[in-house]
Amino acid sequence: MKLKAVDYLVLDEKTGKYREDPEQLVRDDVEKHHWKQVALTVLKDWRLYLMLIPMLLVFFFWRYMPMYELLSCFKVYDANLPVADQLYSGFSYFKELFAGETPLSQEFWRAFRNTFVISFYGLCFGFPMPIIIALFFNEIKSNIARSVYQVLTYLPKFISTVVMTTLVSLLVRQFSSAGAGIQMGIISQLLFNLGIITEEVGNAGLLNNPDFFRPIYQITGIWETAGYDSIVFFAAIIAISPTSYEAAQIDGANKWAQMRYVVLPSILSTIVIMLITRIGSLLNVGYEKVLLLYNDKTYVTADVVSTFAQRNGLSSSFLIGISSAAEMLNNVVGMLLVIGANTIARKASDVSLY
Repeated sequence: MKLKAVDYLVLDEKTGKYREDPEQLVRDDVEKHHWKQVALTVLKDWRLYLMLIPMLLVFFFWRYMPMYELLSCFKVYDANLPVADQLYSGFSYFKELFAGETPLSQEFWRAFRNTFVISFYGLCFGFPMPIIIALFFNEIKSNIARSVYQVLTYLPKFISTVVMTTLVSLLVRQFSSAGAGIQMGIISQLLFNLGIITEEVGNAGLLNNPDFFRPIYQITGIWETAGYDSIVFFAAIIAISPTSYEAAQIDGANKWAQMRYVVLPSILSTIVIMLITRIGSLLNVGYEKVLLLYNDKTYVTADVVSTFAQRNGLSSSFLIGISSAAEMLNNVVGMLLVIGANTIARKASDVSLY
């Protein structure tokens, strides 16, 4: 039952009578006019809320509406019926993926393993790079030079995935040159001259070799996103008070000591939050880049859950349920990773995402 101001009576020592508590009266008045204040706030900043509408529409149509199609994980697919009216099949698709001994089940587990390995390598080698770049930016004293370097590192992020993958293919693949016959790509020639690869591997094309797909994917990923991702860490670094550096210098700390004992502890909360979000997307490998770089010769190391679902879902209508189940498993595992990483971070450092 909701309490009112009359339920909070206080004794007036001067008059000896009970009266209503003034603080409770204020709380009741605030609660009474709460939605009025919300409406006034929205009306005052209506331009900001108007700008919020496109983002809400994007989330609604591309994040929430597709959830309806998740029912296909538990339904027998029938193109003539809406998903809600199709026959219920239970967890048969999940059982086939988990415990099935069919080639499709083996292909799924291979894709799941590749997804985890590629993401884990990206976490180990890709996550520290933006922090290192931000630390280097902080040591550049010239604002002009820093601005130039920042723009150069940010630019790859704005290159289309198609353009980037095409560029990578030209650099590492085998191609025909007029009057010169078959030649290696520039990167392949460099690796061959350094003795890292053989002429046979170079002529066959690095993207046709399963052993080189993951290194190519990780190196191009770092080149593409490390500079742009460093913006968050650099913003956290420049927010550090100059007095912290001055105190460290008085104590005799050099540049490396200042990074270790001043900068890194100051941006630790930012690192933890970004790490949690990165772990949450650990199994969400972007299928666009993989789809443009892999081929049937590199499935053994390149095929991920997203490309597995895309390839099988489009190849046959009977595999749509299998593909949906694979993607759903992938997302559920990602959610569990976020919860686990957030719990560990909260208990270990008192810093968490929620």
